[in-house]
Amino acid sequence: MIRSMKKHLSLLALFVIAYANAQEKNATNKAKDTIIKTEVVNVVTSYVPKITDAFKIKQKPVIEHTKETQKKALEYQIFSVPVASTFIPKSGTMKKVDLGKREKLYDNYVSVGFGNVLSPFLEAYMRRSQSYNSELGAHVKFLLSSDPVADTELSSTFFNIDLNLNYTQQERYFQWSAGLDAEKDKYNWYGLPTNITFTEFALSTIEESQSYNHFKIFGQIKPDDSYLDEANGAISYFSDSFESSEFLIDGNAQFRFPLDNFHRQLNDLYVNTTASYLGGSYAYAYDAVTAIDYSFITLGVHPTYKFNLQDLAIKLGAKSYFSMDTENSESNFFIYPDVEISYPIVKDFANVFVGASGDLTTNMFQSFTDDNPYVSPTLDMRQTNKKFDAFGGIRGKLNHQFSYNTKVSYADIENNPFFALNQSKSDGDNIAGTNGFTFYGYEYGNSFKVVYDDIKLLSFFGEIAFDGIKNLTIGANAQFYKFTLTNETEAWNTPKIKGEIFGTYKTDKWYAGANLYFVGNRKGRVYDALPADTFTSTDLKSYFDVNFNGGYHFDDSFSVFLNLNNVLNNSYQRFNNFNVQGFQAMGGLTWKFDTLF
Repeated sequence: MIRSMKKHLSLLALFVIAYANAQEKNATNKAKDTIIKTEVVNVVTSYVPKITDAFKIKQKPVIEHTKETQKKALEYQIFSVPVASTFIPKSGTMKKVDLGKREKLYDNYVSVGFGNVLSPFLEAYMRRSQSYNSELGAHVKFLLSSDPVADTELSSTFFNIDLNLNYTQQERYFQWSAGLDAEKDKYNWYGLPTNITFTEFALSTIEESQSYNHFKIFGQIKPDDSYLDEANGAISYFSDSFESSEFLIDGNAQFRFPLDNFHRQLNDLYVNTTASYLGGSYAYAYDAVTAIDYSFITLGVHPTYKFNLQDLAIKLGAKSYFSMDTENSESNFFIYPDVEISYPIVKDFANVFVGASGDLTTNMFQSFTDDNPYVSPTLDMRQTNKKFDAFGGIRGKLNHQFSYNTKVSYADIENNPFFALNQSKSDGDNIAGTNGFTFYGYEYGNSFKVVYDDIKLLSFFGEIAFDGIKNLTIGANAQFYKFTLTNETEAWNTPKIKGEIFGTYKTDKWYAGANLYFVGNRKGRVYDALPADTFTSTDLKSYFDVNFNGGYHFDDSFSVFLNLNNVLNNSYQRFNNFNVQGFQAMGGLTWKFDTLF
């Protein structure tokens, strides 16, 4: 028992000793933790993943197409056929294109010449640049022919003098120009009627001379970036030797309105506006001693729009005018179509076109004298109303050498003018009327008046040109007319057929040209003997007029020229009782230069 108690006491003593040692060790470790020591801190950067670390989709994605993006199945077959070939590749050489010698251009030129029947000729053009953005130009032309028509009782001498001055200035945002035209022409009413025998006394008292004077001041402006494309204005004055006068104020402005702001596929809309005033007077009427006055005010608007619809080229437009005849207190409003559609039935070779148009023309004394200088200063002035003009045709090229153009049109025209002969106030012996007034030089049946008629006009035009030979161009055209008249019996002094054959040839030194004109039969008036005022029609025969021109260049500055007109020496009548000049030849010299100083 004592032994057992000793054993338990020994175990208890060992447990107490072990517990005491543990508490002492914990106190020592806690003291050590309160001491601050120096340590090394290692910082490791953040993880950057790589593509190889990404999770990869193992399955193939399926893309569903819409109906619009689905691909069409392509089916084809190949038929292989053996072909024997003897082709041997060969290196080529580049060939040069012969552009010819480049012609040197000069700022100025002077051309002088002289022809048979005492016909001096002068033409000159001078140009001078004031600075890099402005220039001044002048052009003058003079031609005189001394009594060229054979077998006439009266003088047929005529001369023409033209002068043009112009100035152009380029500003920062626009360009403007201004100028002056001056013209003086002299003619003679030499075409006496053949059915009247004039005495020597009557012939000696006829003053057949007539002179025309024309002055015009004009200007133009072209903005660089504007709705206004260009604007033109002119003031002109026309007069003659018999106190006739005509005053014209004319202006027009063309606008361009872009429509791509509304839709990007729309083209520009063009609008042309016009305004004019024409006023004139004649000292006397042909059948009375009273004066003739006339005046017209015309305002116009002409919009056009062009676009393409696949292969169709379409132009849509209209012309509208408001016109006032202030002398007769009348006003009218006119509107016309301006439409054309073209389609290439064979591209570049055949282009068919159809369209419809119309227009209002204010006839002028000055424009009538340009067409026929032998009119009397007693004309009736009206406006010509082309109610409509329907047309169609075909044009194109053949083998890039032949070009052609054909057109057929049908027009309804109100107040279409014709030149008809005035009746002579003299019976060949008297030189004054019952009122005691001496006859003017145009009152012996040797002048023309203007008669108007409402007509239907069917016309055909055809033209062909050949440009397939180097330096040579030839061509021909023809026109046919069919008149349906309302009041007049004939389309006076107007041919129903006319044509032309033309050609030019040019080398480095030589040049030549030819024009062959043909004009068909026409109708003229022949008045019965006084005091009757009736007339009959007479045939004006057709004629063929052959003209040649040519020259030689000694160098870039000097050349000579030769013009031959009416080579066949035909004595035909262009207008009733007015024979033309016979054979005419004129030669001269041309000098081109930059400056004299």
